[in-house]
Amino acid sequence: MDLAGPGLLLIVLIAVALAFDFLNGLHDAANSIATIVSTRVLPARYAVFWAAFFNFIAFAIFGQHVAQTVGKGIISPGIVSDAVIFGALGGAITWNIVTWLFGIPSSSSHALIGGLLGAGLAKAGFSPVIWSGVWKTVAGIVVSPALGLALALLLVLIVSWAFVKARPAFADGVFRRLQFVSAAAFSLGHGGNDAQKTMGIITVLLYAHGKLTGAFHVPFWVVISCQAAMALGTLMGGWRIVHTMGSKITHLSPQQGFCAESAGALTLFFATNIGVPVSTTHTITGAIVGVGAARRVSAVRWNVASGIVWAWVITMPVAGLLGAGFYWLARLADRTWG
Repeated sequence: MDLAGPGLLLIVLIAVALAFDFLNGLHDAANSIATIVSTRVLPARYAVFWAAFFNFIAFAIFGQHVAQTVGKGIISPGIVSDAVIFGALGGAITWNIVTWLFGIPSSSSHALIGGLLGAGLAKAGFSPVIWSGVWKTVAGIVVSPALGLALALLLVLIVSWAFVKARPAFADGVFRRLQFVSAAAFSLGHGGNDAQKTMGIITVLLYAHGKLTGAFHVPFWVVISCQAAMALGTLMGGWRIVHTMGSKITHLSPQQGFCAESAGALTLFFATNIGVPVSTTHTITGAIVGVGAARRVSAVRWNVASGIVWAWVITMPVAGLLGAGFYWLARLADRTWG
């Protein structure tokens, strides 16, 4: 799989990248709808349409900072080849499927970054690694859930004081309506951050094939294709993970659901605007833990939360190993049939 290969190979790799984007939406649909479904504000079959719409239109709200980080800020674009991209996507897709089948809310984002690093290291060692981008991504694993948790605690405090004298039925009705807004905002953040990662992969592949020149930029057809693939994946849903996110960590009220989604959305907006590829899974998990802990520490099922954290820790290394394996598989196929 070298760059001299036929145009058909480029088309196939773009299709695989869009398949990853679809799986990303499928895998992470739970992050967008878990709270609004678990609070029974909106049935799941309608919630996915709500989330998918805002996933799709996110390109009109955000720039392309995350796409630039993934495309040229993790490994040097000069070493990117078809085999490297195949390895990155193969590792990420495999890990996504495994975690989806077992209902583990892991990070599609970090699976892709891990796969890209693994394939890049397998090809050229450590020299092409852009450590500033890697450390920025790794920092997001810690910072995004911590920021989501802190913002959720703050929002719970604010709304609790604001509605301290309100009748419970009135407050419940208000937050049921507000959850439509907070769920939409979180889905915007999801579409804005996550779809851009695939945009970065496709764009650097186009540069490697000589289809793009000049300063790094994402063609509009790539933007629309990635947003559409993610939205379609969200429509398909990820019900196993909805159950984990929406009820296994802690039970949520509409007020808590609004606070969790709003905190997650604010975190994603911030990360997207500064070009950090964070995980929506990490972000919403931190926010859900935050609203649960605000009620009382024992309201959080810490054994479930700790299991999720372990999935976060191993995602990049495992996806990296898988990415390296797929890279060598591509090289072997190239020698055998090329």
